Amino acid sequence: MSKKIYGIIPPIVTPFDASGEIDEKALRQNVQFVLTRGVHGICFGGSTGEGHTLTSDELERVAEICAEEAKGQVPVIAGIITNSTRDAANKAKLMTKYAIDALQITPVHYVFKPDETATYNHFKTLSDTTDLPILIYNVVPWNYLAPDLLVKIMNEIPNVKGVKQSAGDLKLFADLMITAPDDALIFSAVDALLYPSFAMGSHGTIAANPAAVPGACVALWDAVQAGNHKLGREIHEALLRFWNTISADNLPANVKYALSLQGVDSGLPRAPMPKTSEAQAAKIKAALPEVLKYEKVAEPA
Repeated sequence: MSKKIYGIIPPIVTPFDASGEIDEKALRQNVQFVLTRGVHGICFGGSTGEGHTLTSDELERVAEICAEEAKGQVPVIAGIITNSTRDAANKAKLMTKYAIDALQITPVHYVFKPDETATYNHFKTLSDTTDLPILIYNVVPWNYLAPDLLVKIMNEIPNVKGVKQSAGDLKLFADLMITAPDDALIFSAVDALLYPSFAMGSHGTIAANPAAVPGACVALWDAVQAGNHKLGREIHEALLRFWNTISADNLPANVKYALSLQGVDSGLPRAPMPKTSEAQAAKIKAALPEVLKYEKVAEPA
């Protein structure tokens, strides 16, 4: 890998305007915002970034903007959420034109679930398509890959370097941590349990909380790495209360709303996702200050 991939990696939101077009100025502002919070990388095109709604042309443009704004300071990871091996491979090829350091790719997510052999072959084809490192984004509830299959893929397919484990079951995460190859990268997207994930040795997180409150998540990471578990548990409790206010079917909209409260223009969710409701907004407003008190703000590079 050209850059070490670890730590707090926000899956940045994709700001849309009222007509559903990407607001490029706001996208640049979002990348700049997370960089001032000391994050260790950025990811675009993920679930929080509504990557499932992006066309190939839009994904390319987002890649170009994110790479320009990152300026090589931190790794840039491209999210690919598709329903076919062919489409995923085509998007992976497009990403090689930009300063992208790795790919985050889901298993297919429509209702027809491939068996384990088909899933293995899916990632084998993608590995053969690109030289970029691949992280499996293990998030699809009805196509959730078991630790044994993930370990087999990482052991046998060269470019698959790790997993972003996204279900709330910490036992599955723990099983993966003790069975994965020694050089595998295991990221936690269990937003409610980032603290125990870090304590168990996770290589970092690519998740919604870091997108909404990156500075507090960096503070949590630093506390655990320093062995300050008293502070770690304290930040965890604040983050958990905050997570409980944004966790919903319109999660990306709620992340955008939380960012707007911090002075970041994050635009609207893409239809048909609804905006943050008044009830949700009140809860987010109440929980946010208790999280932000832990962050340290850096000067822009």
